[in-house]
Amino acid sequence: MNVAVNLGGIAIALAILWLNFRKWWKGNRDPKELVPYGAGSALGSLSTICVGGALGWGASGIAGLFSSAGSKGVQTTTGTSGAATLPTGRMGTLTPEGAVITCLVLVGVIALYKTSGKLEKRRIVGGVITFAILGFLPGVAALLAWWPDAVNWAGAKVLEVASKGGEAL
Repeated sequence: MNVAVNLGGIAIALAILWLNFRKWWKGNRDPKELVPYGAGSALGSLSTICVGGALGWGASGIAGLFSSAGSKGVQTTTGTSGAATLPTGRMGTLTPEGAVITCLVLVGVIALYKTSGKLEKRRIVGGVITFAILGFLPGVAALLAWWPDAVNWAGAKVLEVASKGGEAL
């Protein structure tokens, strides 16, 4: 997957992350308030490893669109280009079982989005955008390397239980 992420896009992703975290930190720090942003972040980060699929195409498009807009915004604001292209990386790969779990995460995020209020919907979308951009960075991908492994493991366990029945537990 050919993705162009630049400093302008990173600036937008970090601004969205900061705005969401800051509101939570200044508030009552109830972990439930992080669920919408976290759900979007989970989907956005998984999307970066869905090479050849619609989620991967979407993550690549989000990264490109926001990198372009961020670069233009940085240049307009400061007079200096924010278009320095950064290297990209991947967290890992999905197994067929992990791909099914990723589809279930997508369904869960859509269901959460449909039942959420306006503010929570914005947080879900913000999480998707943030990690559809940051998930392509090698450092972030290295920090999240456990995530595809966890999704693949969960998919393998579901397959094992479905194949063997109750004896797999």
